[in-house]
Amino acid sequence: MRRPRIRTAGRTPAALAGAVPGPAFEITFDGRPVRALPGQSIAAALWAASVLTWRTTRVNGRPRGAFCGIGSCFDCLATVNGQPNRRACLLPARPGDVITSQEGDGHAGLVR
Repeated sequence: MRRPRIRTAGRTPAALAGAVPGPAFEITFDGRPVRALPGQSIAAALWAASVLTWRTTRVNGRPRGAFCGIGSCFDCLATVNGQPNRRACLLPARPGDVITSQEGDGHAGLVR
């Protein structure tokens, strides 16, 4: 017996779950405005804005973004509100957050 096909094309996860998020707000990424929703992680907001990478590795400068999405791998590190090495996949986006690409260990140019 075949299962009936459920059409999901064009439907979002929020629509499938019946979620009604609050009003969108703005964060910035490297000076560019990015729309975010309440409860959305910084990584999810960046993904939704087609931003896939926001840091480079320490050794070879290779691009990185979210990989595991659960805070285990540290590929999603970003500088958030001036604080380097923040895991964007775990950090909820907040109105006015300023996210900047992170190069290497994130400490270049910081006063120690």
